[in-house]
Amino acid sequence: MNVAKSGYRVFSANSSEACTELAKKITERLGVELGKSVVYQESNRETRVDVKESVRGQTIFIIQTIQRDVNTAIMELLVMAYALKTACAKNIIGVIPYFPYSKQCKMRKRGSIVCKLLASMLAKAGLTHIITMDLHQKEIQGFFSFPVDNLRASPFLLQYIQEEIPDYRNAVIVAKSPSAAKRAQSYAERLRLGLAVMHGEAHSSESDMADGRHSPPCVRNSSSGHPGLELPSPNSSLMMAKEKPPITVVGDVGGRIAIIVDDIIDDVEDFVAAAETLKERGAYKIYIMATHGLLSGDAPRLIEESKIDEVVVTNTVPHEVQKLQCPKIKTVDVSMILAEAIRRIHNGESMAYLFRNITVDD
Repeated sequence: MNVAKSGYRVFSANSSEACTELAKKITERLGVELGKSVVYQESNRETRVDVKESVRGQTIFIIQTIQRDVNTAIMELLVMAYALKTACAKNIIGVIPYFPYSKQCKMRKRGSIVCKLLASMLAKAGLTHIITMDLHQKEIQGFFSFPVDNLRASPFLLQYIQEEIPDYRNAVIVAKSPSAAKRAQSYAERLRLGLAVMHGEAHSSESDMADGRHSPPCVRNSSSGHPGLELPSPNSSLMMAKEKPPITVVGDVGGRIAIIVDDIIDDVEDFVAAAETLKERGAYKIYIMATHGLLSGDAPRLIEESKIDEVVVTNTVPHEVQKLQCPKIKTVDVSMILAEAIRRIHNGESMAYLFRNITVDD
């Protein structure tokens, strides 16, 4: 279908062939051709984009799949958006299924909120709208000065559970930490299954790293006109370091299938430890369901050697290499909802249909 019939163009901003697979699936569903452009890295690692066709006055969708080299992918998106803006495109809409730096959305001591910085950079480059999926925190949408459509992968993962997990009625949905309990509850309610929550994991959670928690108090100096705050003695109970309790599971998993749900699976040590604990509590199968399968480092090997039976992720992030290393990793295709979102935005239709049966906590 040419631009005269469709009224919009779809481009891929990825220089890696493996990362363009999702873009090809989306354009096939839409019945349009992928826009002609060249994205590559020069010998000095600078990113260069050449748009090979006219985009003047058109609505452009840029599909950017985030690969392992996150910073290169971001630069490709920024340069592509700016090139299209310079070429007088009417609207530039980014389709970013996995939004990078989404875990850096809170202040960390003397760090920065990098997610806010990235949102500002995208706006400056020329984006006027983005489509993404399962942001790490929904509040990230407030960082943007333009509309954000945060789609959900849960309907596809729920369908997988119902169709691919034998005897799923004997399953229990597990939150591997209290912070993931709301998401797990959303899954449990729609599947009409039980809920279990793990507590006491020995890892640094986001709440442990809040700004200023570990800043030392001022030293009181009687010679100064501005004495420091007098705090209780470090030996007192008020100043004792927080200690996490031993790992416990709130809920019955004995003789049942345990399905751990989360939004991102990257470093898998926590998931492997959770699977071991659930096995000790009597669960006979362990599944992990997540939207974004980053699976960095030795994740495939650790999964293969663990008590986890299956890891199910969507294709928001390419992970074909990891699947070759670990047959336990399965993929759910979400190109259908991304293509429908593009179609509805272009036609000015409501997006409410894509959020039917989606709970507030999902």
